[in-house]
Amino acid sequence: MTAHREALPRNFSTELRAAEKSLAVDIIREIRAAIPEFSRPLAGQFGAGIQHGVETALAEFADRIEGAGGLGVERLRVYRSLGRGELTEGRSLDALQAAYRLGARVAWRRYARVARRCGLGPEPLVTLAEAVFAHIDEIAAASVQGYVEARADRAGALGRSRHQLLGALLGGAAPEEVRLAAAAADWALPERVACVALDPPPADRPRPRPPRLPDPVLADLDHPEPRLLVPEPELYLRDGQVREALRGRGAVIGPPVPLAEAAESLRWARLVRERLPGPPPEPVDCRDRLADLLLLADRPLVRLIGERRLAPLAGLTAKQSRRLAETLLARLQTDHGSAPEVAARLGIHPQTARQRLHRVQELFGDALRSPDARFELEVALRSTLCDPA
Repeated sequence: MTAHREALPRNFSTELRAAEKSLAVDIIREIRAAIPEFSRPLAGQFGAGIQHGVETALAEFADRIEGAGGLGVERLRVYRSLGRGELTEGRSLDALQAAYRLGARVAWRRYARVARRCGLGPEPLVTLAEAVFAHIDEIAAASVQGYVEARADRAGALGRSRHQLLGALLGGAAPEEVRLAAAAADWALPERVACVALDPPPADRPRPRPPRLPDPVLADLDHPEPRLLVPEPELYLRDGQVREALRGRGAVIGPPVPLAEAAESLRWARLVRERLPGPPPEPVDCRDRLADLLLLADRPLVRLIGERRLAPLAGLTAKQSRRLAETLLARLQTDHGSAPEVAARLGIHPQTARQRLHRVQELFGDALRSPDARFELEVALRSTLCDPA
């Protein structure tokens, strides 16, 4: 600004200040006429903000012509506030930037008339023009900063609200509490959801960047047991961002359930994950493992059934017991339980299958003819043969 001050007469800032009030009126009138977003009545906080912003910018420019330096802290707050206001109004910065450009042109036309009246030549006029547009660039930059800060603040507040909402949904909060939390989080209550259990990142590796997810998906990836809540699962589980976020994370997708049962979906997902021998390379869908979930729902009861129904195997060696258990399960799960069917299922010779089936018949006898006993036998065998523990 030193070059500007030296190129302009000492009394020039006084002339500018004399034109401030009428110039502010002209700028506001032209902005309201040309930019629809600012055409509404200048009432309340909206009107006060526009008026104060224009008047502050004009006073700031006159101060700079006198050599007062850059934008003061208090005046910076004014322009940042204007940027924040645009976010509050639900707009981008396009309208405000357009208003700044238009205001600069209106101001320049008035300043040029004042300059000619003061006898300024071409070179000082160029200097004045540079000063006007440099000033408006600084004001615009301050408003951009305010807009970005407000957006970050809103994202942080929204993130905290959604974290609290996820906790309420998975913690069994009352419906009214959930409704209020959803309103605070700007989250539409869906009819159905599915929860996803994820593996925590390995402690010996850098924490991965948080994945990009569709806005309605609730996530808590910093939890000791990371989890997602996916609304409208039939839609969002097909989303490319969601699929990419689940890949390589040991993801198990819980069954879709009504919103009030979200915690059950997560519990079932974790039960299935516990049963897996290692992290699955691709997400596992619990809907493909509902029978496993039935067995996992009450392990002590399943164990009791196993102790009762598989007692005939107790006197055998571990190897013999497992072979006959596999043979019995194959007999129960094939159409007729014939030796060729069992052999094909187990990948053994039919004669070997026939021998094993004969031994199974000796051990289990009448139980193989009872539907209830057959059901309990299959439950016990599936649990015994499939559970890695």
